[in-house]
Amino acid sequence: MNFEFKLSSRRNLKRGLMAIAALALLTLLFYGEEDWRGKRAWEKCKRDLETRGEVLDWNKFIPPPVPDTQNFALTPIVASCYSRILDKSGHRIEPQNTNVVNRLEMNFYSSQRAAPADVTNNWQKGTAINLKAWQEYFRAPMDTNFLNWPPAATNEFTVTPEPQSPAADVLLALSKYDSAIEELRQASALPHSRFPLNYDEPLPQEILLPHLKSLRFCADILQLHAAAELQNGQNERALDDVKLTLKLANSIHDEPVEISQRLRISIVGNAIQPIWEGLAGHKWTEAQLAEIERELAGLDFLSDYDFVVRSERAMDLQLIDRERHTHNAEVGPFLCGDECYDFRTRMVLFYYHSFPSGWFYQNNITIAIAFQQSVRTDSEVKKRILSPQIEQRIGNVIGEAYFHYRSPYYFYFPMIFPDFGPKARIFAFGQSSIDMARMACALERYRLANGIYPETLDALAPNFIDSIPHDVTNDQPLHYRRTDDGRFLLYSLGWNEEDDGGVVALSTGGREVDTRKGDWVWQLPAK
Repeated sequence: MNFEFKLSSRRNLKRGLMAIAALALLTLLFYGEEDWRGKRAWEKCKRDLETRGEVLDWNKFIPPPVPDTQNFALTPIVASCYSRILDKSGHRIEPQNTNVVNRLEMNFYSSQRAAPADVTNNWQKGTAINLKAWQEYFRAPMDTNFLNWPPAATNEFTVTPEPQSPAADVLLALSKYDSAIEELRQASALPHSRFPLNYDEPLPQEILLPHLKSLRFCADILQLHAAAELQNGQNERALDDVKLTLKLANSIHDEPVEISQRLRISIVGNAIQPIWEGLAGHKWTEAQLAEIERELAGLDFLSDYDFVVRSERAMDLQLIDRERHTHNAEVGPFLCGDECYDFRTRMVLFYYHSFPSGWFYQNNITIAIAFQQSVRTDSEVKKRILSPQIEQRIGNVIGEAYFHYRSPYYFYFPMIFPDFGPKARIFAFGQSSIDMARMACALERYRLANGIYPETLDALAPNFIDSIPHDVTNDQPLHYRRTDDGRFLLYSLGWNEEDDGGVVALSTGGREVDTRKGDWVWQLPAK
């Protein structure tokens, strides 16, 4: 009996070991098959995309070095905005250099009071910056030590005992930044700009971008500065501020990061506001208008959109490749952040640690193809349009991905794929704004020469503009008509692709333009 029991136990042990061996063999076969199939599929997908001219290597998007002596970003005043935390190679300084004073942090807001309403981009609604409101804002005493009671009435800005004109008071208040603006203007004469970002970061998503906030501050200051100069009769100085604002936008032109490119569009919007105000008041001379048009003609946000979609794709592919080598050793905390170690996430990461390499390759395919639907087609590039059809294509990709959300081939999609639909609209509106500003300059030049605006846009080329841009959303002519008060209305059909008669859609509260609805309009205020 005992002998039979031992014999049975040995048989069971043998069977168990054989089962384990069989399971291990099947697992090895499964992993080998998935790895081979995934890598083969990704190599084919990659080859097909590269044959079509697509660039998938992140390193190809890194801007080339420029000589230090010709680099706007390395001048002392510009370097002050990042050298507290980054060295000239873009590496973090530990501990931070607290001796650095950021001279580009030109802030005209008070922590004690809200700024006047409608600070930027009033031109979209056909209104000028309210210099009177800014005058009152700057002249009002501010409690710089709100713990005291009664509050300590002081003023953060220089003011005269009695009010001057709104423009004069605004310029006096902003004079605290005159020396910094002048030094920045001198630096802008350098031909190149490349900020020292650490493009060698294992995860490009973690590249520090400390300079962007300071560029934003500068653009806001320059916009208000230029508007006040126009009202004060200093047109040439206002034009210098417009050109300096455009230089700030171009200083980050080559950065392969989506947030940098969107900031460029916003900064150009800062420049367009005083351009619009000068046109509305007929303040620009013919020579100044020609110079403004040339400056704007060098901007191409449609190509920049394609560039940033492709660079973001390369960035995400690098992240997945890094994951394939580390299996979450470095990238996992980046993806799940502070919540990385709750029970549910631990279970997900346990499942994720068991991924065959082939599944990472399959995720590469998913991401690469999804991004491909976000770039403009050859036909759209040829027509020079960025149409709402892109948003529809991206929506279809996102819908299909979430239909397959349980598939390991789509594991990364919800975590790293950016919805470029709304972003495409921002780039399209930015380009439309540039095109309409150029056309407005040409229309004003025509008026200066003929005393009246033309009946049609065809009268402008080639004497007042080389060629007439079309609507960037549909390849059709921009809508234009002279108004009864002797001015004009110029507009694109916008993102809804409907002719709303040149009516601008405003968001709730009426403070912001809703670019999803209505037309994209360049209008001059009524006399």
